[in-house]
Amino acid sequence: TDDARSLIKRDDVDLVVEVIGGIDYPRELVLSALRSGKSVVTANKALVAAHSAELAEAADQAGVDLYFEAAVAAAIPVVGPLRRSLAGDQVQSVAGIVNGTTNFILDAMDSTGASYDDMLAEATRLGYAEADPTADVEGYDAASKAAILASLAFHTRVTADDVHCEGITNITAHDIQAAKAAGYTIKLLAICDRLKDEAGHESIAARVHPTLVPRNHPLANVHKSFNAVFVEAEAAGRLMFYGNGAGGNPTASAVLGDIVGAGRNKVFGGRAPGESTYANLPIANFGDIPTRFHIDMTVVDIIGVLAELTKIFAAHGISLRTVRQEEGTEKNARLLVMTHEAKESDLAATVETLKDTPSVIKVNSVIRMVGE
Repeated sequence: TDDARSLIKRDDVDLVVEVIGGIDYPRELVLSALRSGKSVVTANKALVAAHSAELAEAADQAGVDLYFEAAVAAAIPVVGPLRRSLAGDQVQSVAGIVNGTTNFILDAMDSTGASYDDMLAEATRLGYAEADPTADVEGYDAASKAAILASLAFHTRVTADDVHCEGITNITAHDIQAAKAAGYTIKLLAICDRLKDEAGHESIAARVHPTLVPRNHPLANVHKSFNAVFVEAEAAGRLMFYGNGAGGNPTASAVLGDIVGAGRNKVFGGRAPGESTYANLPIANFGDIPTRFHIDMTVVDIIGVLAELTKIFAAHGISLRTVRQEEGTEKNARLLVMTHEAKESDLAATVETLKDTPSVIKVNSVIRMVGE
């Protein structure tokens, strides 16, 4: 049949599997299924990230299950552990490589020295990138997954709109090589953190952006199109989930696992874990998030420039960890600065001041850092 609406309402249908993609039409079908007393298995991260509250409420009212393991990292079992195994622990952070296309591109740039455009073309040729790669390379796909991970990890309702999102389209071969020279690699990470201010009030932050990762960190060694999710919890400590995060077979594995789970509940009774939002933590203001940064600048190569720039950073309350100079032209030099932890808002103000400083020809890039 091609009439999904009628199929959902049939009395001999116990379970509905949605792998259509998109949001509006699948939302209609999934809600109809849940309200008709059918459990649902979906691989649709955009749908879950945008409408988790509505879907969870419909499932709860009907006494049925909503499964979505395949919505994040396909065959890698991370949704289940967060919903069940770590439900009694306190998760502090989740950081993941959850998009195979961008990891393939950045990994290839790191290993070959090639440009972003060349490696995007190669990813497209090999089938790792869609004809329109926007959702992947701009970070939107990863942002939907970050919203789901943050919701599960922190027992708080988080949508894709709550996730700060930056893609990899501005990452250059020089950025990759500069990171490598400093002992780092660049990955597009989905990062979800539990934050605490000076008064002890908790909030959560979810963001997706290119990130310098120390080469000895487990996430730095996730190559090609593979995915990994790194979890830090109070009692369990550090855990990493690794494997094929996309593709037909890995996605099918996760979907089939959910189908079996839903079938067992139907036959033997019981329910899957529902939405958990008891913590209801506020979403942190992005400007208040503490992060370390790598800033790449082209400056006039004259005496006193470094002292001038150091004063600018200090004026905004930012402490420098390292400063490295690369050879430039006869009159210019390239400065690579790593900071200690600083607020996003303070760094943004610093960059605006640097751009207005005559001795700074250009701020080439600002990339966040994790680890160490």
